[in-house]
Amino acid sequence: MAIEETARPPEKDLLLDEIDEKFAAFQAFRKSDTAAADEILGSLGAHDEIDRTIVLELSSPSPLGHPDRFSASHRLAVRALEVLDRNGGKSVKVRGAGPLSPIAAFLVQQIATFIVRSHQGSVADKMLDLYARREANAREDDPSRFELMRARMQMERLKPGFKRNALGVPLFVVGGAAFSTLLSLIQQAIVSALRGTAGRVIATVVIGLIMLGVGWVILRGAAVARRRIHLSLDGPIEALWQTIGRCGDPPQDPSRTFALIAVILALLPWILIPTGLLVSGIAALF
Repeated sequence: MAIEETARPPEKDLLLDEIDEKFAAFQAFRKSDTAAADEILGSLGAHDEIDRTIVLELSSPSPLGHPDRFSASHRLAVRALEVLDRNGGKSVKVRGAGPLSPIAAFLVQQIATFIVRSHQGSVADKMLDLYARREANAREDDPSRFELMRARMQMERLKPGFKRNALGVPLFVVGGAAFSTLLSLIQQAIVSALRGTAGRVIATVVIGLIMLGVGWVILRGAAVARRRIHLSLDGPIEALWQTIGRCGDPPQDPSRTFALIAVILALLPWILIPTGLLVSGIAALF
């Protein structure tokens, strides 16, 4: 008597296969047939330019856009970090400050060093994260996987050296606290020496001038850091990001943020001084 074979239930279509098919179709049509590509985007729920970018990055089949150039761009980026680490915090020449030039040069150097060290540490972090993610994204038989793994292991060893901070966070915090205390002492000394309206006006003017000087130091330090970062690191990092492909914009240094803070500090005295004079005048009337 023949034994009847048990019928196997039909296999369900996997969602993974459906997604892969749509991604493959989008990659096939995105340059040759815009209408078909837009239809696929619509079926995926993409409606604007950001949505299109998301689908484009998600559907890229390879972990590297230019795998044959990745090793060269990685080596150049590491060399650029090394050069910036060695030269980014070197001494700065300040002219036109008279006897205060050495002090101004030291302060400008500290600001520039802080910006450079912060940026190179951030770049090292982002390189390591990107390498690790693309390594996990690579197929086991993809030659790019080995290149990414080697680069990732190198960055794991190198990152602690690039994240060192020559300025030192405690020194920066203590310096800020000392500066705040100095302002308070100056104000108290002036007000104590010259009580009344005149004392308040003079204290306001002195503090305003000090803030103007601080703004100038920060602005000059930010300019020095921006120039050195641009000379050594901007090009190689942009080339690396371009070689990897579909990974957004390269990391930006914080020099522009520091410059904005400097401008605010430089303009603030021109608001504080008239306000101080006005308040003093009103107080004198009563």
